[in-house]
Amino acid sequence: MVTNSSLLSLLQLASPALPVGAYSYSEGLEMLVERGIINSAETLRNWIEQELQEGAIFLDGAVMVRALNAAQAGNLGKVQEWNHWSSATRETEELRQQSWQMGNALLRLLMSLGPVEDRVEVRALGEEDCNFAVAFGMAASYWQIPPDVALLGYLHSWACNFIGAGVKLIPLGQTAGQQLLFNLQPNLVTAVQTILRVEDDELSSCTWGLSLASMQHETQYSRLFRS
Repeated sequence: MVTNSSLLSLLQLASPALPVGAYSYSEGLEMLVERGIINSAETLRNWIEQELQEGAIFLDGAVMVRALNAAQAGNLGKVQEWNHWSSATRETEELRQQSWQMGNALLRLLMSLGPVEDRVEVRALGEEDCNFAVAFGMAASYWQIPPDVALLGYLHSWACNFIGAGVKLIPLGQTAGQQLLFNLQPNLVTAVQTILRVEDDELSSCTWGLSLASMQHETQYSRLFRS
């Protein structure tokens, strides 16, 4: 059951105003726009739909839920395992650094917002870099946000950031961006349902397009974003 407190916590956690630097990353979109692969609201929606079905965000969502469940159970060793697993799935330096930078920033924020150590030992990761999906799951556990609701917020936050980058890069109007986000609601709900059912040994993705775009972005001549 979603309480007022957990709902407000989720809204804060999934807010574009969360100071983790998400706005500075495009996840390869900047290169895709330069190459003309994404050049409209329709092509942007197609890319987002594919990512939700079988892309990196699908894996990140699955890791987030597993980190949340492990933290709730007090199994910090399992949290570490999923953090290692998540790091190993990053196929480019930019994507790995993005996940670590955002995750570390979220953990620092959690430590400053209250006595998190009483509920979730965020220091359990030691000196390791923390992936954003893992940090998000730990935060959701601390704030007692149900896994399905936390996952919906996580995916919606990702879509907001990605569309925001598209509004700047393609460019799209703000209304077009909001229409796109509104139209993606069924896709987000379906992605949540699928991710919650997937077993550990079924986790896979098809991200070669994202990986190639990310690798090329590292040497892109003119850039607004860090990935």
